[in-house]
Amino acid sequence: MSWFDWQRAVIKVGSALIAPEGKGCSGQYLLPIARYISECRTQGKEIVLVSSGSVAAGRDLVAHKEIPSIAEKQAMAAVGQTRMMANWARFFDFPCAQILLTHDDLADRRRYVNIKNTIRELLNNGILPIVNENDTVATQELKVGDNDNLAALVSQVSDADMMMICSDIDGLFTADPRSNPDAELIATVESITPEIYGLAGGTTNKIATGGMRTKIEAAEKATVNGVHTLIVNGTKGQVFDRLLQQQPQGTWFKRQASPIKARKHWLQYTLKAQGSIIVDNGAANALSNKGASLLSIGIKDVDGVFNKGDAVYIKDLEGAKLAKGICQYSDLELNKIKGLQSQKIIQVLGYCPSDVIIHRDDLVIL
Repeated sequence: MSWFDWQRAVIKVGSALIAPEGKGCSGQYLLPIARYISECRTQGKEIVLVSSGSVAAGRDLVAHKEIPSIAEKQAMAAVGQTRMMANWARFFDFPCAQILLTHDDLADRRRYVNIKNTIRELLNNGILPIVNENDTVATQELKVGDNDNLAALVSQVSDADMMMICSDIDGLFTADPRSNPDAELIATVESITPEIYGLAGGTTNKIATGGMRTKIEAAEKATVNGVHTLIVNGTKGQVFDRLLQQQPQGTWFKRQASPIKARKHWLQYTLKAQGSIIVDNGAANALSNKGASLLSIGIKDVDGVFNKGDAVYIKDLEGAKLAKGICQYSDLELNKIKGLQSQKIIQVLGYCPSDVIIHRDDLVIL
């Protein structure tokens, strides 16, 4: 299967493209990228945009030392984030949504599920999610400032099958093309080895916080989880025209498994089940044979102590394990709403974070 067959992509755009002069926001390189995003959406594909640039966008509005302090960078990010969002929004005739994350948000199971639900709903409603690290509150993350790896994590939480990193270089080379005229572009990377990491240099851009190494790290995270990864030169508008024509560009890192296979393996073997949900025969049939999500009306009983975002087993009335999935509710909440129709959840709990107990995308049949 070619990576051109992707359905949902995470596109990461770095600071060097947002603010090529090191401050403010520019449309110099963004119009071809925006046009590519719009055309992909027209084709029925889904896009999540990961955009750096908030610190650079606010740099000229905050007084700072030659080397800005963490507090100064955070102030730049606070004022620059609105600039960066407005800069993107002017290129589109559809709504954009801002999502600010830290690595802690993605490491926390409850927040991870909330992020996943939010992205899913935005895409369902034709809205373009624009993700950035929350540099205003992050400290250690801000120092690292690595949106390449953030894009890989967003690829996982959004169930993407392709990640594109737009850089200011054509891709991965056999040597640094800036200093070695004999350097050759590597079109395809079958697997990421120590030798591949050995080809990575640093970054020469003063406002960029990553380099080729962080892009390889991101590619490794993504490809292991079934996500094709492409590094392309975002300063060349013709790259995106050629991609629309399905002409290979940049460096393609092949995924190591299909997204479904990787996700099922993660759900089945990595996540430890914290409890069980016993369902009636109708729910058991819908889950096993119709690819349905689990609804509260089909729940007969709940066993164990677990929180929202934990993995649980789904069992039939005889106690046989049917499936395993990520639950949207705690055991205490489920005991209050089991057997009820979804529209009655809010009447009982006073809130309804999800109409389904376990979404079909978060479930694997055993």
